[in-house]
Amino acid sequence: MRGEKQEILLNVESKETRCAFLKYGKLKDLIVERRTERQLTGNIYRGKVKNILANIQSAFIDIHEGENGFIHISDILENTKKFEQLFDMDFDSGQEALIKERKQPQTQEITQILSPDQAVLVQVVKEPIGSKGARLTSNVSIAGRYLVLLPNSSHRGVSRKIEDRSSRDRLKQLIHAFEMPQDMGLICRTASAEASKELLIEEAHELLQRWNTIMDGFKKSTEPTLLYAESDLIKRAVLTAMDKKYDRILVDDYATYQKCKRLYGRHGQEQSIKIEFYKEKTPLFEKMQVEREIEKALRRKIWLPSGGYLYFDPTEAMCTIDVNSGRGQLAKGEKGDVEEALVRINLEAAEEIATQLIVRNIGGIVICDFIDMKLKKNQRRVLEKLRECMKDDPAKCTILGMSEFGLIELTRQRNRPSLQQTLCVNCPYCTGSGMIRSHETVSIELERAIKKLLANLSVKQVRAVVHPELHRYLEQIDKPHLRKMTEEAGVVLEFGVDDTLHLNDFRFFSLPDLDSLECS
Repeated sequence: MRGEKQEILLNVESKETRCAFLKYGKLKDLIVERRTERQLTGNIYRGKVKNILANIQSAFIDIHEGENGFIHISDILENTKKFEQLFDMDFDSGQEALIKERKQPQTQEITQILSPDQAVLVQVVKEPIGSKGARLTSNVSIAGRYLVLLPNSSHRGVSRKIEDRSSRDRLKQLIHAFEMPQDMGLICRTASAEASKELLIEEAHELLQRWNTIMDGFKKSTEPTLLYAESDLIKRAVLTAMDKKYDRILVDDYATYQKCKRLYGRHGQEQSIKIEFYKEKTPLFEKMQVEREIEKALRRKIWLPSGGYLYFDPTEAMCTIDVNSGRGQLAKGEKGDVEEALVRINLEAAEEIATQLIVRNIGGIVICDFIDMKLKKNQRRVLEKLRECMKDDPAKCTILGMSEFGLIELTRQRNRPSLQQTLCVNCPYCTGSGMIRSHETVSIELERAIKKLLANLSVKQVRAVVHPELHRYLEQIDKPHLRKMTEEAGVVLEFGVDDTLHLNDFRFFSLPDLDSLECS
């Protein structure tokens, strides 16, 4: 099957939907949604204030979605800069709105705005992750295909991505002329540049009706409840395909395929996107080699074409990425420009790091430890390569310069749980550390346990049961020593194996009745 320049693959299962974004057949982004863990971002709720943290100007809000949501005073007061960053907009709201904004108090206490048990209308802006609840805002926005309605703001603006001056002027005039409440704002999204006046007016009225329905639900409800659910993954995939001008959507579920056709049908005149139903017996993600890329994205170690490799180590505070030369030409001792060999490995690493950050959906602070380079121009080459590769990142990303130690620090918006958090759980034995005790350490602990057992033992025969791998380790040296130690105490020691035991565990039983023995 020939891959298109840009395509979206939709794999639909009973418990999970996966959306893969490919460019020239290479995986560039992946979204996995479980039925039990639906996306909350964009949802609007009637919430209830549970407690207020005046010292940090914040509050916890019950939205009936597990952990209480979190809101800061900056997400309650109108913040033009945040709107501009969130929607990538330049606002042009007119003199009256600017005067109104200037009159707003610049400093306000959260206790003046919120009180315990107060009902509030909030929207989720960041998914709950782990024990942290959702991040909330009172600056509600309702997105359509072409427009975004701002019910609580008078700002009206146009996407910076619409660069044509005539298109920008036309859209500004249109949104200011719309017959809708003047205290409500509107944003023209990138797709609005190609939409007719009639389509924009129609959608503006649809968004306004949606808002009225939300407010009716807020007034009628008495407890925390969901008032408006943002579009599901399938709809977002189709809209993304149209926004980013993808060539094809390939779907392996017939009902979902029909849904994609219906969603696309309304806007199909904008561009030609092939929507195809995948019928082959080989699973779609396996056929397109996406499964292999997912497995790769769950590994700690990633090999580079040059023979170098990367280590990804996520922690609670940040994620560190270490670049190593490995089996590259530099390590082979080949003659040539050493500096250029280092640069080549680092350039490969920058490209792979960008891909992995997006596919793994790593958010927060990221520290990249590149191989040291002497020349400043080479450091700039690697930095620019990383920035170039991160341009298509759907999440907001800020990349700082390279330090003298070859470190690049960046922050990436954490919009949903990482791929690892979605697909994996911490090992119940190592609890996420990735470490267990060595065979030698366990052998020493076994010896101590036997000594404690002998001090309080009334039986004459004991069986020590261990994991098969530990048993093989003990075979050479430790077994004879342990048997000699028990014989001197008048006890016969036997060994048994149990592959259900953890590598670090062992058990003692009396013989012949096999009663469990405890080392008290």
